Amino acid sequence: MCGIVGLFIKDPQLEPELGSLLSTMLGVMCDRGPDSAGFAIYGEGSPGSVKLTLRGPEGTDFAGLAAGLGLPATIRDTHAVLTVPVGQEAAVRASLAASASGIAVVGAGERMEIYKEVGLPTQVAKRFGLERMAGTHAIGHTRMATESAVTTDGAHPFSTGADQCLVHNGSLSNHRGLRRRLEREGLAFATDNDSEVAAAYLTSRMRTGDTLGQALEHSLDDLDGFYTFVVGTESGFGVLRDPIACKPAVMAETQSYVAFGSEYRALADLPGIAQARVWEPEPAKVYFWNRLQ
Repeated sequence: MCGIVGLFIKDPQLEPELGSLLSTMLGVMCDRGPDSAGFAIYGEGSPGSVKLTLRGPEGTDFAGLAAGLGLPATIRDTHAVLTVPVGQEAAVRASLAASASGIAVVGAGERMEIYKEVGLPTQVAKRFGLERMAGTHAIGHTRMATESAVTTDGAHPFSTGADQCLVHNGSLSNHRGLRRRLEREGLAFATDNDSEVAAAYLTSRMRTGDTLGQALEHSLDDLDGFYTFVVGTESGFGVLRDPIACKPAVMAETQSYVAFGSEYRALADLPGIAQARVWEPEPAKVYFWNRLQ
């Protein structure tokens, strides 16, 4: 049993409150996933630059690391976000792999930042300062480990492509065969988690030209198991439940936002929720919003 939340802002005046609202939503889901938590937030980006979100052991000298690379960094506890010119990304990744032992790149993109750690969701949100973050959309996850150890590597979201990430409640039965196929395509995996395979599957589909909505449609044929996905891209926010839809889910939409929660109580404190259109997403139906539309 895990908890998923997501928030897609339609009214720009609400963007400064994105982190505060998501932090409350994550906190409500503590009992659905008390062992670890994580979130991805889509904030401001710089054209021609990519954000690399790094995770390291407690006490990592991120300031010294960034200075050695000659790059600006935003440091938040065990994570840091480097702003890297696009043309230097490969060289920076190679340098990190060669000389920064224990440092993992957990996400990359023009606008996406990812943070995740072991601990109660309220504590994870607080240590990274989620309530002070702004942006256009965000997704989050509270984890109750059932098939793997409680580690930060196993925490969601999972990201396998630029500005793409996924949170998942459920279990995939064909992830090992799918992983082998995706590895032959050149996709790399950092964990044995089935949710990372789902993220990589969507990355693979979008690399061939699918929109997020189309990739989610194809997943209905290619993914077996029980799942509810909430997915983010640079401009989009998508939701999908498997054809049986045994995992709980509820959505709400107003003129200002679209919200997702594993349970309604995750949405109860959102502004204007009393006037929102609230519904349970249908099985095997893709829901997708794009900020550029």
